[in-house]
Amino acid sequence: MYSQYFIGVDIGTAGTKASIFDVEGRQLAVAYEESKLYYPRVGWVEQNPEDFYLSTLNTVREVVKKSGIDPREVASIAFSGQMAGILAIDKDWKPVMPYDSWLDIRCKEYIDYLKMNYEEFLIEKTGAPPTVDHLPKMMWWKNERPEVFERVCKFTVPAVYVAGRLAKLKGEDAFYDYTYVTFTGLFDIHKMDWSEELAETFKLPLDKMPRIVKPWEVIGELSSEEAEKMGLVKGIPIVAGAGDGMACTFGAGLTKTGLCLDIAGTASAFYVSIDRVVPDTKYRTLLYLKSVVPELWCVGAYINGGGLCLRWFRDEIAKEEKNRARELGKDPYEILDEEASKIPPGSEGLMFIPHLGGRAYPYNPRIRGMWIGFTWRHTVGHFFKSILEAIAFEYNHYLKILRELLREVTIGEVRGIGGGSKSKIWNQIKADVLGIPYVLLNREEYAVTALAVIGGYGVKILKDYIKTINEWVRESKRIQPNLEIHEKYKRYSEFYEKLISNIDHLMEGHETLLQ
Repeated sequence: MYSQYFIGVDIGTAGTKASIFDVEGRQLAVAYEESKLYYPRVGWVEQNPEDFYLSTLNTVREVVKKSGIDPREVASIAFSGQMAGILAIDKDWKPVMPYDSWLDIRCKEYIDYLKMNYEEFLIEKTGAPPTVDHLPKMMWWKNERPEVFERVCKFTVPAVYVAGRLAKLKGEDAFYDYTYVTFTGLFDIHKMDWSEELAETFKLPLDKMPRIVKPWEVIGELSSEEAEKMGLVKGIPIVAGAGDGMACTFGAGLTKTGLCLDIAGTASAFYVSIDRVVPDTKYRTLLYLKSVVPELWCVGAYINGGGLCLRWFRDEIAKEEKNRARELGKDPYEILDEEASKIPPGSEGLMFIPHLGGRAYPYNPRIRGMWIGFTWRHTVGHFFKSILEAIAFEYNHYLKILRELLREVTIGEVRGIGGGSKSKIWNQIKADVLGIPYVLLNREEYAVTALAVIGGYGVKILKDYIKTINEWVRESKRIQPNLEIHEKYKRYSEFYEKLISNIDHLMEGHETLLQ
C-alpha cells in the first residue's frame, strides 16, 4: 500500500485545527474545534491539557471521515501549537499543571525582576527581551507552587504534549523542535544549545528541559489505542512539527531573506525572515525565532491578543450588529467591516490602544486597552475601524525598528495570512499605514499546510521541503497602498507612538485599583 497522505494538527489558542493533504498539496478535508479558556483570577488565563488531546482526537477523526481516504495510506502526522505558554508533565507523561497560557500574566513580578536586572543579558543570549514566556513562568511555578515544580519531569508545550501522548512517550522522551527555543529563556541562540550559564543565573535545572530536535524528526509512532480513537492505523510516524508562528511563516513561503509576514490571528504577529541575529538591545522590542529553515531566523514581535480585541468587540460591544448578522445569515465581522468602510482614515481622531492583556513587546503590563478622542459623533463603525488601525500602527512601530536594525534588508511586500486577512478593509488599512503592498496567498490553512510538508519530508516522501512549499503556496492577490492616505496615516502613526510612550505614566497606580 502506497502512503500518500499527510495529516497536520495545529493546537492554537482559540481552537484546534486538523487537515489532511495528498502528495500534490491538495487539502482534502479540514476540521476545527473551538477551545475553552479559563480565567480563575484577574490576569490568569489557563487551558486544560485534556482539551488539547480530546480536540485532536475529534478533529483528526473528522478529517479522516470527511476525506474518505484509506487510513493505511496516511504517511505522517505532524503538530504545531502555541509557543510562549507552558505546561509540564511527570515521568509518565501526565500533566502536573494546567496550561499556563501566553495570555496569562500571573508571572508579572518575575518579568519585572528580569527586566530590571537581566534585560540586556537575555536579549544578547536568547534573542528576546523579558516578556510573558517560559522563563518567568517557570520561575513563578518554582517559587509559588514548589510542590508542583518538584513533580515536573519536563516542561513542554501543547503540541508536544499531544504528540507524545499519541506516541505513548515517557517524560524522559520529551522534546522541543528548535522553533520553540527562544521562548524558553534558557537557550543560547549563538551556541544553539541549552545554557548552563542561564540556568545557573535563574536557578532553574536544565534536567527539566526537553531534548532539541529538528522539525522533521520522527519522534514516535501512533499507538494502536490512539489510532483506534481517530479512525487510523497504528504505526503512523509522528513528526515533531513546529511552533504555530513558525509553522505559519514557513507555510506562507518565508524561505529566503527579506520576506515579511503578518499573521492576523489571535495574536497579531509581524515577522521578517533574515539570515543573522542582531540583538535589539536599543529598543528591546524585537525577538528572534528560529525558522523551520535552519539557515534563517524570523525577527519581529506580536500583540498579546491583538486578534482577541476584535472578538471581544464583536461579543461585548457590537451585539446589535452581531444579531443583525445572524438575521441576514452573515458573519458579524462582515457587518462590522461594512460599517468601518464608511469611516474616513484615522477614524476622525478616534485612537485605540490594542493591549488589553498588557503590552508584550516591549513588555509593559501597565499599558492596557484604551480609546482616546471619542465624541458623540463616533459610531460603532468608528470604534471598530480604530481597532483595525491600531494594530497597523503597532506593526508600523515594529517595522521602524526592523529597518533601523537591519538596514541592508529590503522589504518589498507583506504576506497576509490568518483569519484577519479575509478582511479587505483591514488589508488595505495595513498596506496604507505601512506604505507596502499586501500580498494574499492561494491558501487559508498555512500552519497545517506547513505541517503536511514537514511531515512528508520527515518520512522521506517529499524530497525538498523548500521547493515543495513554494510550489504549493503562491500569490493570489496584491493590494497596493494608497500613497495619499499613507501620508495622512504617518501623522496618526506618530501620534500613536507619542500616546504609547505616555501611557505608562498615566496608568501609574491603576493596578492598585484592581487589588
